[in-house]
Amino acid sequence: MKIREINAMRGPNYWSVRRHKLIVMVLDLEEMEERPSNKIEGFKDRLEAMFPTMYEHRCSVGTAGGFFQRVEEGTWMGHVIEHIALEVQTLAGMDVGFGRTRGYGEKGVYNVVFAYMEESVGRYAAKVSVAICEALIAGEPYDMTDDIQRMRELREAERLGPSTGSIVEEAASRGIPWIRLNKYSLCQLGYGSNQKRIQATVTSETSSIGVELACDKEDTKYLLEQAEVQTPRGDIIRRESSVEEACNYVGFPLVVKPVDGNHGRGITVNIQNVEDALVAFRIAKESSKNGAVILEKYIIGEDYRLLVINNVLVAAAKRTPANVIGNGSSTIQELIDEVNRDPRRGYGHENVLTQITVNDLTMGLIKASGYTLESVLKKDERLILKDTANLSTGGTAEDVTDIVHPANVFMVERISKIIDLDICGIDVMTTDISKPLEETGGAVLEVNAGPGFRMHLAPTSGLPRNVAAHVIDKLFPHGVNGRIPIVAVTGTNGKTTTTRLIAHMAKMKGLKVGYTTSDGIYIQNRLLMKGDCTGPASAEFVLKDPTVNFAVLESARGGLLRAGLGFHNCDIGIVTNVAADHLGLKGIHTIEQLARVKGVIPETVSPDGYAILNADDDLVYEMRRTVNCNVALFSMDENNPRIKAMQKLGGLTAVYENGFITVCRGEWKMRIIKSVNVPLTYGGRATFMIQNVLPAVLTAYIQKFTIDEMKVALETFIPSPAQTPGRLNLFQFKDFQVLLDYAHNPAGMRALQKFIENIDASVKVGIIAGVGDRREEDTLEIGSIAAEMFDEIIIRQDKNLRGRSETELINMLDAGIKRRDPNKKTTIIPNEKEAATFAITNAKKDALIVICSDVIPDALELVQKLKEEEANRLYEFSTKDIPNQ
Repeated sequence: MKIREINAMRGPNYWSVRRHKLIVMVLDLEEMEERPSNKIEGFKDRLEAMFPTMYEHRCSVGTAGGFFQRVEEGTWMGHVIEHIALEVQTLAGMDVGFGRTRGYGEKGVYNVVFAYMEESVGRYAAKVSVAICEALIAGEPYDMTDDIQRMRELREAERLGPSTGSIVEEAASRGIPWIRLNKYSLCQLGYGSNQKRIQATVTSETSSIGVELACDKEDTKYLLEQAEVQTPRGDIIRRESSVEEACNYVGFPLVVKPVDGNHGRGITVNIQNVEDALVAFRIAKESSKNGAVILEKYIIGEDYRLLVINNVLVAAAKRTPANVIGNGSSTIQELIDEVNRDPRRGYGHENVLTQITVNDLTMGLIKASGYTLESVLKKDERLILKDTANLSTGGTAEDVTDIVHPANVFMVERISKIIDLDICGIDVMTTDISKPLEETGGAVLEVNAGPGFRMHLAPTSGLPRNVAAHVIDKLFPHGVNGRIPIVAVTGTNGKTTTTRLIAHMAKMKGLKVGYTTSDGIYIQNRLLMKGDCTGPASAEFVLKDPTVNFAVLESARGGLLRAGLGFHNCDIGIVTNVAADHLGLKGIHTIEQLARVKGVIPETVSPDGYAILNADDDLVYEMRRTVNCNVALFSMDENNPRIKAMQKLGGLTAVYENGFITVCRGEWKMRIIKSVNVPLTYGGRATFMIQNVLPAVLTAYIQKFTIDEMKVALETFIPSPAQTPGRLNLFQFKDFQVLLDYAHNPAGMRALQKFIENIDASVKVGIIAGVGDRREEDTLEIGSIAAEMFDEIIIRQDKNLRGRSETELINMLDAGIKRRDPNKKTTIIPNEKEAATFAITNAKKDALIVICSDVIPDALELVQKLKEEEANRLYEFSTKDIPNQ
């Protein structure tokens, strides 16, 4: 078996609009296509022995054991590999359950689709599942231990931490979108100009001065002492020679820690003599960025963490370091193993608690207590194994929020304002948190910026606290969701022009627009990235930009199939049309399949948004059945029965009637403008451009643009290399015209044919090319249509042949031309620059030269250069031409 490719979906996609995290593996079964599971002796038994937990896989049978029943009856290896990929992830602590296997359109080749939690784990699981299946087929042993551990490590390296994850989950539950900005914990909540950012539990509204103060224990201690907050006596030193003097000043027992430390690094507690203090000083100095170390009085009591968000105490937990309690018979190692068997403990952050690891620090504490790992503790004797109470080192937490004394509540809320932190964790040592610190002799040990939430979200005992909700309440008050309007445009033809027109209308209204097209990404009028930018990464580029408050996103089939959409929901989803194009690629072989790909866009429209669908296109019109939002229709025929039915229901439509671009609410007409006055339509001659205008005006109406705003925008959108590059760019030379257009498929060529029929010319010359990733019948049809359209044809070739030879493509086009008109004058000039130059330099008077180009920037540059050269020859400037002289 051979893996052809592995793609990771990260948003709504062809396979599922609701399940955004899917691996799509294209798998060629090769000779295994002829050997289903029931034809491999002992396969089912070996599979059951290796994965007994797969009994829970119900599969299409719908009952426990259903998958094993399918294996016994006979199923193909792609299906088996799908289930193995799901199960190995579950065994690694990531319980995923969605999968499906479908034919790719070639014999023995399948799309194996399954869910993942972390992308790197999903990709690893895809490869491992094939290897495991091959071992099962061959009857060879396979040890999954290393693979399971590797997947756990990949998950821990890639996943968001529990604190960041909880904030993101809370945001998502409120409909607030989010984007991960780096491989660590920097995340964006909301889109465009409405975004906020978090990094762990530091927010874009957190005071940088507050963070700096909290990271400097010397300054923190000073400010708290000045504010009469109980803090332990201490001294800050930088040299080893100062240790003894500081010990005498502070007094034993004491704590040694770096001034600028965090997460418990470099801390040693309960030091009883100068020798141990020297060792602790060296450890702390290694973790100190500025070399400063603080020695503080060790306060007797228990460790409490009080979490303050937006200057309000929201949670408190009593923390206990990792420890074991003797039973009089088990060794310390056996006690640790017993604690780690607790199902609540896992690797890293996978469970509520973390397993206790034995490291040098642990060994040091055991040795300091006079024991080894083989020592047996007395019954009920407690042995501390870590010097901090962090959950990440195996500690435990008990929620005590409801018993914190009001005096202590007042104190910590006041501290958050003194240090100026919107989110802070305050560490307190006291014998009883239900009493004021002054009564117990307790003290505030430190203030932490970016405190961990894990102990509050899932305490070992006590009530879990949804502390992330308080963060979101602060960042997005009063139900604000951080979104900006998103208009997504898809279809086979016309989507780029429609996208540009909508962006222009929004800019004319004063909005800050970001939009993506097949020629680049634009923020306002600035082209920031060139090339085909119709995929998810380009969409995210716009949505991440903090200057944008309105997004128009062209969404093509390629990105949808490769990675899914770059956003989860849009406000308006437009489908211009569906025609045969790119068929035979990425497992999409029929126009119905292509329609399902395009249909992802309207299916992602928010319930209160609108899917704008072409009522003249049967496949597009059918998409209304699968959406969960409002539907608006557009048509070039005001008497279209589908339009009439929608109008009778009081729905929203746009039609071309009596020469007007018209929006209808129910049966009431609102005429926007005559098509002849819309430059984009070339005086109404370009009917396919009129069709592009209709969904644009519907979008504007839905977004509450006035009719005057729409009219002005339509009148000022001029078809040109700047506004609509490669879309009906007409250049007037002295004695002839050159038309440059992106028409690259049969439907696009037909639309272009209707337009040039209305242009008078002595001779019409077409420069056409074949595209290697189209079906042969599509290329033949382009040749046939060209033979109808043009008096003379020049066949050239694109730079990128996309899987076919130059000769193949030229022969296909020539055959298509000959099929329609065997006597059509045809010239072959493979190089596009040479072909266009030849046509223009040899143009007859009043000729029309049509260049159908797939690489627009190069073609535009060439035509503009030739036009400039002609102008320089014909219109030489002299001082006699100066006006008013």
